[in-house]
Amino acid sequence: MQPAAALAVPHVWRVTDLARQDAVLPSGHAALDAQLPGGGWPLGHLVELLQARPEAHAWQLLLPALVARLRAQPGPAVLVGPPFDPYGPALAGQGLPAERLLWIRADRAAARLWSAEQALRCADVPAVLAWLPQVRGPELRRLHLAARQAATPLLVVLRGLDARTQASPAPLRLLLEGVDEMQVTVLKRRGPPLEAPLHLPAHAERVRALLAARRRPAAVPPPSPPTPAAHPTPTTHRPSHVLDRLVPQP
Repeated sequence: MQPAAALAVPHVWRVTDLARQDAVLPSGHAALDAQLPGGGWPLGHLVELLQARPEAHAWQLLLPALVARLRAQPGPAVLVGPPFDPYGPALAGQGLPAERLLWIRADRAAARLWSAEQALRCADVPAVLAWLPQVRGPELRRLHLAARQAATPLLVVLRGLDARTQASPAPLRLLLEGVDEMQVTVLKRRGPPLEAPLHLPAHAERVRALLAARRRPAAVPPPSPPTPAAHPTPTTHRPSHVLDRLVPQP
C-alpha cells in the first residue's frame, strides 16, 4: 500500500487536508489564517459570517483584510444594509478612510439582494459586505455565482444564528461570538472539521492598551514623612506682625 504522500495528485483535494485556494486575502489574524484553506479569505467565493448580534466584532474581524484590499485596488467597499452607521473616525484610525465606503440603505430583503448582486457585477468594487438576515439558499447561490463570475471580489454575507442549521453554498462559514475577545468557530471549510473555536483580540491594539490601563489599580502614593516641629522664636527676637497691634501691651 502506497503512503498518502505518494498518492497526492495535483488539483485533487483530500478531505483530511485543507483545500488549496487560487486567490486568497490574508485576514490579518495569523491564528485564523492558519485554519483557512489557502491561508486567508477566499476571493471570488461566498463567505458567511453568523452572529447573534450583527454589530458585535464584525468590523474588528474583517477590517485588516478590508484595509489591505482597498490599498491594493481602487474603488469602494460596498456595504449593503449595515445595521448601524459605520463610525468613520474609528475606521480611519485603523487605516480605512470613510470615503472608500459606499453605503447602500435598503430595508426590503429583495432590494438588499439585488443591490449586492449589482455591486458584484461592478469591476471596480473590490469588496462587498452584505447584511442579509432573511436570505435563503437559492438566493445565496445566486450571490456565490455572481462572485465567481466577477474579478475576485471579497464577498461576506452576515446572517443571524438561525441560519446555522440551514444549508448554504458558501465554502466557508464562521460563527462569531464573544465579548471581551472574539470567539470564532469554523462551521464549514474545505478541510477537516475544527473542533475548538479560535480566540482572537476583540479590539484594536490601542484600545486594548487603554482598557488594560483602566483595569490596573491606581498606585497609592507613599505617606509623606512627618514635618518636624518648628522651634518657637524667642520673644525678644520675634518679628513684628500686624496682629500684634490688636493685642494690648502690658
